[in-house]
Amino acid sequence: MDEKLKYKKSTYHLYTFLVSKMIGSLGSNVYAFGISMYILSLTGSSLSFATNILLNILPRTIISPIAGLIGDRVPRKWLVIGGQAGVVLTVSIALLYTWMVDLSLIVIYLATFFNSVFSSFSGVAFSASIANLVDEERLQKAMSFNQLSYSVSGIGGPIFGGMLFGFASMEMFLLIFIIAQAIALLLESTMNFTLHKKSVTQSEQTQKETMLQSFKAGFVYLKQKPVVRAILWTALWLNLFFTCISVGIGFVLLTNLKLQPQLIGIIEAGAAIGMLVASIYLATRSNLKFPMVVVKRSTLLMAISVIMTAVPLLFSWSNTINFIYYIALMFISGGLGVVTNTPVGVILQTSVDEEYKGRVFGIVEMMAMSMMPIGTLIYGILYDMLPAQSILIVSGLILVLIVLLLLRRSVIEMAHPELKNKKKLNVLEEVEG
Repeated sequence: MDEKLKYKKSTYHLYTFLVSKMIGSLGSNVYAFGISMYILSLTGSSLSFATNILLNILPRTIISPIAGLIGDRVPRKWLVIGGQAGVVLTVSIALLYTWMVDLSLIVIYLATFFNSVFSSFSGVAFSASIANLVDEERLQKAMSFNQLSYSVSGIGGPIFGGMLFGFASMEMFLLIFIIAQAIALLLESTMNFTLHKKSVTQSEQTQKETMLQSFKAGFVYLKQKPVVRAILWTALWLNLFFTCISVGIGFVLLTNLKLQPQLIGIIEAGAAIGMLVASIYLATRSNLKFPMVVVKRSTLLMAISVIMTAVPLLFSWSNTINFIYYIALMFISGGLGVVTNTPVGVILQTSVDEEYKGRVFGIVEMMAMSMMPIGTLIYGILYDMLPAQSILIVSGLILVLIVLLLLRRSVIEMAHPELKNKKKLNVLEEVEG
């Protein structure tokens, strides 16, 4: 294909990708808000609410590696379109049942479960295909657009959902979700998922591999990629200990500092605004020269921000100062999350071979999700037993140690050998001097 035509198609993919993800994510957030409020108002039980969350997390954790494995064997566009269609079909059946009978807790649970399964297939396949949709020069912009879509929907979803809840029926929430996902499906169906795909010729042995052998081959491949392996282990442990914030921030603000729920909502929106600002910045600047260096610095700052969350608990500040402090901290934390995730996405897209991308991204999804239920349970118990400030400070210090250990200088130099050569050159210049 002509390079000029390829560039035009890449541009089309870049902005179609942004619009489809933004519309789909916004619909999902409106739906998630409405369903959450409906469950709590229907049952008044935090256990029922937590059950719905687990039915969203656990299938993703289990299915993601399988979805990645299949994504390396069949055209990924089939999985993306099929997964999206499955989501639309699931909620359409739930809406039809609601019209005919009534929306019940069991129907919500079933819809959440099947949505999670279908979303795993489409999400992993799409993540593994981003480098095939856009040229390498604009890969960072594509990853930034991905973060941008989530930040915009993270701000707009709860606001729009809050405006609708109480005035519109649950059928309206289901319908909004169906329309948003259907639009995303139509947009993604127009994309060429092999535009920049490097030709891969599978060996006869690979073609004869069973699913289990192919899955094991993915882990064997990861052993040969120390930088990717370091990123995966770092993500695993960070997701465990960063749960102290997702579980504890509401508890700290409401129970310890006695802030009003309206102020807490604004504080939590600060993270989404920080994500938005950081996403726009990374989308408009040139590619990062040393992405792993940026990842290490941003994760270290995120770990320090966990410790900083405990500071108002050590002093007697006014509600106004606490509000300003936490909204600034959440803004910074949200921005740092994007500054971490975007270069990580670029590294994975550029350093993983095409024939293994599905399996690697499936494993990434599994490791990212697997620690969330465990962390939620552990910190849910700890916050009832120990002072919140102690939990946050200790967790933050552990996070700092994890980053320094797993993203040590030798790993950074493996990702960027030129840094090692630069260090040697500086030493020689000092000796010669």
